[in-house]
Amino acid sequence: MNISQYTMIKPLVKHLLTAVSGLLISCQSSGQDQQRNNPQGEVITVNALNKESHQTIEHFGASDAWSTQFVGLWPYAKKRAIAELLFSMEEDTDGNPKGIGLSMWRFNVGAGSAGQGEESGIRDEWRRAESFLETDGSYNWEKQAGQVWFAQAAKEFGVGKLLLFPNSPPVSMTKNGRAYASDGKSNLDEDNYEAFGEYLTEVTKGLEKKGLSVAYISPVNEPQWDWSEGGQEGTPFWNNEISGIVKALDKSLAAKNLQTKIDVAEAGKIDYLYEHADKEGRGKQVRDFFHPESSNYIGDLTHVSPTISAHSYFTTSPFKTAVNKRSRVSSEISSVQGLSYWMSEYCILGDNGGEINGNGRDLGIDPALYVARVIHNDLTVSNASAWHWWLAVSPYDYKDGLVYIDKQKEDGNFYESKMLWALGNYSRYIRPGYQRIGVEVNKEKQQTPDLLVSAYQSPSKEEMVFVLVNSGIKEVTVDLTVDGKVTSVQEAYVTSKDKDLESMKSGISEGNVTIPARSIVTVLAKTGI
Repeated sequence: MNISQYTMIKPLVKHLLTAVSGLLISCQSSGQDQQRNNPQGEVITVNALNKESHQTIEHFGASDAWSTQFVGLWPYAKKRAIAELLFSMEEDTDGNPKGIGLSMWRFNVGAGSAGQGEESGIRDEWRRAESFLETDGSYNWEKQAGQVWFAQAAKEFGVGKLLLFPNSPPVSMTKNGRAYASDGKSNLDEDNYEAFGEYLTEVTKGLEKKGLSVAYISPVNEPQWDWSEGGQEGTPFWNNEISGIVKALDKSLAAKNLQTKIDVAEAGKIDYLYEHADKEGRGKQVRDFFHPESSNYIGDLTHVSPTISAHSYFTTSPFKTAVNKRSRVSSEISSVQGLSYWMSEYCILGDNGGEINGNGRDLGIDPALYVARVIHNDLTVSNASAWHWWLAVSPYDYKDGLVYIDKQKEDGNFYESKMLWALGNYSRYIRPGYQRIGVEVNKEKQQTPDLLVSAYQSPSKEEMVFVLVNSGIKEVTVDLTVDGKVTSVQEAYVTSKDKDLESMKSGISEGNVTIPARSIVTVLAKTGI
């Protein structure tokens, strides 16, 4: 370019440079404003869909095995404080929850291995259990006193449902006289099905005399496992045996005019609901128990709940596999009209494909985020209407407890875990009768494991509960809408590295909430519907 040409276009270049400079300044200013509102510069729209309704939530729960037999006899102030963490719906003076508000409590009906002591063959004393049934056939209602205390405390705090579950029939009824099986064979003769049913009915009546109304009995637990190594009370059962036991229990409950329902079948993995897998005769339990053409059909019995239960163990990683398995569960459940699904037991077991290891107690946020992801998938993919943790109180060096304790029978310290509060993000605010509805994230229904969102509507349809699980390393700002209309955010509660389901005092505006990195946040909103 020569000088004359440059002279001719110089005014134009200057004009263009001025315009570009102004545009850059404007963009920079806009970006700075956005950074002030959202440091990561990312805003996500979450839209709940009233037209897409799913399951109605029945309850969130946990079990009293095995520690409450001792902890229930600890000094009052300590056991009361533990019960408050599990059951309370109250808030402290700062507006923070005192507990996670469980709505179901699971009572382990012992088989009597504790009375056998070391002769029981169960190595860990804490995994032995008393029995109300004495060896002479009489009942001693002073047994299992620690567990009874926790069940009564649950009732006092307003927990609505009590479920009884035995891991084994009483030792006086088993084939080998022990509370665990031999050689992977079921430990109850067919001749004792009626006696077992009558026993569970008597326990139900005995607890009612203590002011405890039993809503459900789950007569078998993880029947696919062998239970032959003396690790705890337990026995395998085949589907035809389970059918026989349930029929006997149904008959006994009817004879005593009890309204208690029967829950089946606590499958050891969710896979056994839809396939035999490696347990021929112990899988395909939806079809075997709830399809009328099956020889093991029990769906027409008066006391059988229109529900089937299974455990989420060994099926939670990797994320894609977890989703696929739960999709199969949902499909199988939908093959029976009116049948619902309970995820009735979970804690972190195994190495989970290298994502997280069950070994080693960890009170921090890492296992809490993992558990929140499991709950999300169980509720939103398999459409579970109930979700239950395993050990409410654990003395072990494992990721199996909501509250941990020193392994001391008479007194000790207790420790809250983040897994307790992560469950509380769901259990405290999604109350029985709330209905899950569909969610779109940035107009897409497919969600990524980094940010998981679910929504639940109150029976009055006036309140919406959003639970958001941000496993990422950056905070995310979300615009919350219902059918495209901005919600009125009332409150939000966060579980994170340094907060335990704490009321959020910042990051909230009309329809807008900032979700901190590596946190679980529950948002309560008014829908105006």
